[in-house]
Amino acid sequence: MRLKKQKRHHRIVRFYVTCYDFRKPFKVLCDGTFVHHLLVNRITPADTALSNLLSVGGNEGAKLFTTRCVLAELKSLGDSYSESFKAAYNLKIARCDHTSRKSALACIMEIVGENNPEHFFVATQDTDLRKKFYEIPGVPLIFGLRNSLHLEPPSSFQRQFAKSVEEKRLHMSDLEYKMLRKRARKMLDKEDKDTSDADEGLRDQILAAENLSKTSSSNMAGDMKDRPQFKRKKAKGPNPLSCKKKKIHKLANLKLEKVSKCIFLYLLIA
Repeated sequence: MRLKKQKRHHRIVRFYVTCYDFRKPFKVLCDGTFVHHLLVNRITPADTALSNLLSVGGNEGAKLFTTRCVLAELKSLGDSYSESFKAAYNLKIARCDHTSRKSALACIMEIVGENNPEHFFVATQDTDLRKKFYEIPGVPLIFGLRNSLHLEPPSSFQRQFAKSVEEKRLHMSDLEYKMLRKRARKMLDKEDKDTSDADEGLRDQILAAENLSKTSSSNMAGDMKDRPQFKRKKAKGPNPLSCKKKKIHKLANLKLEKVSKCIFLYLLIA
């Protein structure tokens, strides 16, 4: 049973954290009836009990607050509430802007306001005060039952308000829609300008390439005309000086020698 209670309280705290932006350390605004209930049922220390209730601990424990009007009301109740007055006097004081003294109920209602800007958990035993806070969004309620503390589940009004706020977040407002259209128009104009610049750049590149090809072809033609035209030499016979002399065969030399000898002998005989 205790585990189910802790899980239920954890879901309630997570609802207010998610939907109403509550943050640790949580602040608890206590009235005189709640402080008196804590003392009568010996739920001490109060900050530890409330930290356990809200599932926070250590340096992020719950911070307890009260108001000057609550202290004045406890003091006016006499000796029967003197211990409650001393206990409430040790709590932190939440600032209330009204100058003259008001009742504790009116003071707490004024501090919480229409949307609970300080994100207070309100701890009270006053059923009328709790019913009034059912119709105010983002006001979690804590009450005591004998020697245990309980966290009030969110009312149907608070759940419906959180749902409507979430739906508004999902849809754009008129100002956001106008800003989005203006931004989209600027982006389209920029893209059109970039594409036109790119087309012009591509066109310039094509013209430059064509001019370069024309100039290169004309330069090549001019170079061909300016070059001297050489006639190719036709192949001629070998150089006689570089050729070797023909060798006379040995047999031919012997025949010439014989013929010369015969002629010489014939001349001698004659």
